[in-house]
Amino acid sequence: MKTILITGASSGIGRATAEMFLSEGWMVGLMARRAGPLNEIAKAHEFAVPLVGDVTDPAAVETAFATFMDRAGRLDVLFNNAGIFTAGGSIDEIALEDWYASVNVNLNGMFLCARAAFIAMRAQTPQGGRIINNGSIAAHVPRPNSTPYATTKHAITGLTRSLSLDGRAFNIACGQIDIGNAATPMVEAMSKKLMAENPDGEPQYVMPVEDAARSVLHMANLPPEANVQFMTVMATKMPYIGRG
Repeated sequence: MKTILITGASSGIGRATAEMFLSEGWMVGLMARRAGPLNEIAKAHEFAVPLVGDVTDPAAVETAFATFMDRAGRLDVLFNNAGIFTAGGSIDEIALEDWYASVNVNLNGMFLCARAAFIAMRAQTPQGGRIINNGSIAAHVPRPNSTPYATTKHAITGLTRSLSLDGRAFNIACGQIDIGNAATPMVEAMSKKLMAENPDGEPQYVMPVEDAARSVLHMANLPPEANVQFMTVMATKMPYIGRG
């Protein structure tokens, strides 16, 4: 049985991805801060493993990965997904606590989880595995007034490239999925805010969250000798090419 650990698994893209992998027969580690949604998924799926913990807490990350390894025996894939989007504004309007929160979750948390996965994959037999980082199209083309999010997501591209390079000697592949607007609570809240600020503006085009999950599944199912280095998946009409 193939195994994957998914962070931010309690809602949105993380939850949809977890449910899709479970339906495909994978053993899935579900890491998030809220126990309720994780236990709800686990009640419906025999091979779902709840891992309650905060990705910004090094001890919690270490415990979560150790718990999953004890249950699963190995880690084939990490979907490094947990992230936040804080209040928008120009840089002089950004609250410092929002900047620090963004860096802590979107960058430090992903570093800690990638590090834990790398340790496990390097030590296991057969050696190796795959790390899939959830970037964003903001890793390439930012929205206006999104300095904390865009900055941290650009940093994830550097993390992906570094892991890809350093992982070669240990059969650890790393790829990045850059996802546009998917129908998640976070995107819905953002869309409502943008439409309230500009009722005559262009609508926020979104895609079903399952399309993002299916893309992660494709990346995870590749044989060890193949890797999707970067994938962009988004609503067809979403303004990305040419976005200001």
